[in-house]
Formats: sequence, structure tokens, C-alpha cells
Amino acid sequence: MPLAPLITRHIIPLALKLLHASLRISVTPEHTQLPEKGAIFTFWHGKMITGWLLAQVLFPEKKITAVVSSSDDGNILAETLEQLGFSLIRGSSSKGGDMVKRAMQHTLQREEIVALTPDGPRGPANQYKFGMLRLASENHYPLVFAEIHHARTWKLKSWDRFEIPKPFSKTTIKLHLIDLPQFNNTEELQSYTKQLSIKLSHAQPTLHTAQTCCSFLPWYRVASQYTV
Repeated sequence: MPLAPLITRHIIPLALKLLHASLRISVTPEHTQLPEKGAIFTFWHGKMITGWLLAQVLFPEKKITAVVSSSDDGNILAETLEQLGFSLIRGSSSKGGDMVKRAMQHTLQREEIVALTPDGPRGPANQYKFGMLRLASENHYPLVFAEIHHARTWKLKSWDRFEIPKPFSKTTIKLHLIDLPQFNNTEELQSYTKQLSIKLSHAQPTLHTAQTCCSFLPWYRVASQYTV
């Protein structure tokens, strides 16, 4: 049964804003440069409560488009994100994949941000879909992954171990700028996708070639470059 519009359009967005504002967030290390043009911003499905609003904080001058499934659960999320100021692309790799791909390309060509959960909407948990990596690689789109850790959470018994951070929880975020190679065949792409998913799901911060620039957010401390 669908949730009432009052809940999805007013109560949930307000609750998310208040919760996010209470979190004691740090992003490390301090100096790096996020993509200035279009980019794909990603985070695991189970961390989305922090991930969506984090995208707006990190890219405050950019229009952000969220990729959301066309399922009933997706409808709830879509209504909530619209109220938070996101544009939407509806669909997933299993439903409307070609349409989603074209819409993502159009958005990125306008130098905007596409935000999505690479293991959504149905898993497997903490695993990238190789179709999204192929799209990013072939078109040289910058790919950013937010590794999110909440010190105190309520954790649901769902496929993604969905986390609801407790108010005022310490939240640590590491941003990985993923340098995607060109793939010669499907086997290379699938192997890379598996390796990348394993590294990021185990939260091993093996960061390479730190980039430096000005610190553009005084209360957020931001990431480094990450390669497989």
C-alpha cells in the first residue's frame, strides 16, 4: 500500500534533513579536487540515508539527478528525493536499462551529476554492475565512490543491511576517485568489476596519487584518488 503523500513529500524529507544535519561528519584526507564537470557519484544501497544528501553537499553548484528504480519502493524514494531537490531517472539495469543509459548520458553531457547506488535496487549487496562501469569507461565519465561509515546505527535485516544512523553519530567518509581503464573485452570488464567491488566492500583504503587543491568545504574534509 503506497505511503500517503504527506509522508513521502513532507515528513520523510524533513526527517532526513534533520538527521543529516545532526551527524558529525568528516571526509578525509583534506585536500583534493572533485570533478568540475559531469560525474557519476556512487555509494552502497545500505548507506543511502547519508549518501543522497552527501551528494548535494559535495556538489552544491551542480544539478544532481538520482537514478531510482521504478518499483513501489522506488516510488517512495523518488517522491522523497524530488522534495529534496533532485531530478530523477527512473529505471534500473533490469528494467528500462537502455533508457536509463541514454538519460545518464544526456545528463552527463550537460556536465551535471548522476547519483546512484551501484548495487541497487536488488543487489547483490556491495557489488558494482558492470554495465555502469562500461558506460563510464567508454565515455570517460569521472566516477566517484563514497565509502561511508556510521559509528552508531540501527541496522535492518535486509539484503543490503540498510543502515539508519543514530542522531549525532560520528560519520566518517572516504571519497574514491576511480580511474577507470579502457576494456578490450567483456572478460576484462567483468574481472575489473569484481576486483573493484571486493576492494570497496571490504573498505580497504589503499589510496594512490593524492591530488591537492584548495579546501572548498570548511567543515568537510575530502578524499584521494583510487585505482584497482
